[in-house]
Amino acid sequence: MMTILDVESEIAGKVWKIEAQKGESLEEDDAILILESMKMEIPVDAPADGTVLEILVGEGDPVKEGQIVARLEV
Repeated sequence: MMTILDVESEIAGKVWKIEAQKGESLEEDDAILILESMKMEIPVDAPADGTVLEILVGEGDPVKEGQIVARLEV
């Protein structure tokens, strides 16, 4: 059975780089994207093994704490 998992940002920041693409298979703790916050680069990692369904932000976009940034099929 397919389960969709929303991936949330744990911090506010700006999307610095998107690491994963739609359709890509990820393992738990693989980076989906990198946020820049307080001059630090902070990865948003896959919380479980799965496939990227969609990335909901683009490079340069501002992100709020708790915002859904990606969806995985797990």
